[in-house]
Amino acid sequence: MRISVLVLDGVFDSGLSVVLDTLETANSLAEGSRKSPPFEVTVLGLRSRVHTHHGLRVPVGRVGERGPRPDVVIVPALGAKTPESISVALARPDVDDARALVRSWSTAGARIAGACTATFVLAASGILDGGTATTTWWLAPMFRERFPAVTLDESRMVVASSRVITAGAALAHVDLALWLVRQRSPSLAQATARHLLFDARPSQATYAMPDHLAHADPLVERFEQWARRHLTDFTLAAAARSVGASERTLERRLRAGLGKTPLSYVRDLRVEMAVHRLRTTKESIEQIAAAVGYGDGVTLRTLLRKKTGRGIRELRAAYA
Repeated sequence: MRISVLVLDGVFDSGLSVVLDTLETANSLAEGSRKSPPFEVTVLGLRSRVHTHHGLRVPVGRVGERGPRPDVVIVPALGAKTPESISVALARPDVDDARALVRSWSTAGARIAGACTATFVLAASGILDGGTATTTWWLAPMFRERFPAVTLDESRMVVASSRVITAGAALAHVDLALWLVRQRSPSLAQATARHLLFDARPSQATYAMPDHLAHADPLVERFEQWARRHLTDFTLAAAARSVGASERTLERRLRAGLGKTPLSYVRDLRVEMAVHRLRTTKESIEQIAAAVGYGDGVTLRTLLRKKTGRGIRELRAAYA
């Protein structure tokens, strides 16, 4: 499999490193069982000089040099962490060139992959339109606003939609690289993960903090603060009264700002609180369910499994 890693200036240091290290580990582990490494990796740049976010020089081959068409193109994240810095990055000439390039590669049949803020570059190229994607969980509101033609599921760690693969925040670069290894050999992917001491993480929901979602709406902020205090007795009518808006207005503002309904946002808050209690207490699932606003543990178990991809024992063991 020919893999080209397209590196933009200001690339997220660890994102680039873990992609290369994961693929190199897989190649090393495959030695002896194959005549040639399963992954032929090249690092390409749109400019002759490319530096990481921390200023380290990245040796790159220039795009356009002769060579076979890549089977897969990986775009690691940019070192941008806020809506403002991402907007600035997306307006750069080299990023504009990258959008055109991934479009042409995609049209030619290559599979395109990106993690964290690189998902914004992929979406801006248009190759995600009509498909499904994931992204950095705290930037989901900005992604939804900027790319309404893309169905976003930020709870998932990796999403494969048509021939485009997107992955979540920061170290989801490892999940992305292992996903590609798994397509070639599930056993090799498992061995690579074990050598890297890496556990599968199907969901970002365990890590997400709803109050850190990037938005700028004071009404949404007031709703979030009130909802946290009323998880056990939440009603939409009471929530609307507390923030001085009608139920319809509240729902419209949350959909615009967070891409969620008030009830789905409250479910996220309940998941966050339940996971915290699983981590920090020895309370039973029934006790935790009552503390976050559910009448029985069965409902909470089902919700946690759906949102995090893990059962109660797995969630507790992960933080033991």
